[in-house]
Amino acid sequence: PVQFLFAGKAHPDDHPGKELIREIVHYVQQPQFRAHMVFLEDYDMIVARYLLSGCDVWLNTPLRPREASGTSGMKAAANGVLNCSTLDGWWCEAYVPTSEVGWSIGRGEELSDSEYQSHVEAGALYNLLEKEIVPLFYDRGSDGIPRAWIERMKSAIERIAPMFNTHRMVAEYAERFYLPSARRALGLAAGECKRAKALAAWRERVRAEWPNVSFAEVSARDGEQLAVGSSLNVSARVRLGRLTPEDVRVEIYQGRVNEHMEIANAQAIPMRFVEAAGAAGEYRFAGEIPCRTSGQHGFSLRVVPHHADLANPFEMGLVAWA
Repeated sequence: PVQFLFAGKAHPDDHPGKELIREIVHYVQQPQFRAHMVFLEDYDMIVARYLLSGCDVWLNTPLRPREASGTSGMKAAANGVLNCSTLDGWWCEAYVPTSEVGWSIGRGEELSDSEYQSHVEAGALYNLLEKEIVPLFYDRGSDGIPRAWIERMKSAIERIAPMFNTHRMVAEYAERFYLPSARRALGLAAGECKRAKALAAWRERVRAEWPNVSFAEVSARDGEQLAVGSSLNVSARVRLGRLTPEDVRVEIYQGRVNEHMEIANAQAIPMRFVEAAGAAGEYRFAGEIPCRTSGQHGFSLRVVPHHADLANPFEMGLVAWA
């Protein structure tokens, strides 16, 4: 037998969510479903605590890419509960097909028709339940112990718990953001805020001159098929007005092109300054795109401000695209 436990609350303005809960409550009251479907009312931290330690599979079915995180699935894995979820939120990072920490509903597809996508993912879920999850859970020895299932539970705890936890999260925030920000603040405030005043003056100069930043020319072997392991050389002539190459960073924005003809999982590759071009205020930059994977790829170029005391190149909200 398989029993589904539903729990959750919909936001007062989430009418589709409230309608879904109403439908679940309607179904669980029918005689043929009473032994297989349960809806737990007034979902809160206490109910969640019992669910996390008492379930065998944590089922999560967000519609990609709308899942913000999915922390409940992380807590479930720490309790030895196997996750079964669409590839969204944290499960995109945690799920590895060969790691045996759970199951993926689909392979991360994003279809334009959400109703059809739900239909496809429902079929994939039923297939997992019937052919993998339920048979594995009831594959037991003479002593009644599901050893293969328990091995997956151990694998989930071993591989997921050390990585997806609050201790690691807070340490990473501290190391990557809080401590560097604190050191930066101390440096800007030193010497009667000498660096802070210089940065403020630089920001004013860059912002005033930014309307004059543009691309005069971009050169690459457009449309040519390239072999994996090779590279594509790209050069550009950039107008900077009264700014200098040290004031900016010119980047190649490149990645695989998805079904919507958009660059997905993009990577920014810095271009190097080559020389001053013919006209005043024009400079030539060059870079290359390594061809590491097959498939259709695309790229564009952009200019962003660059200064050692900027927290990140986008804090000024200035970008010039080719």
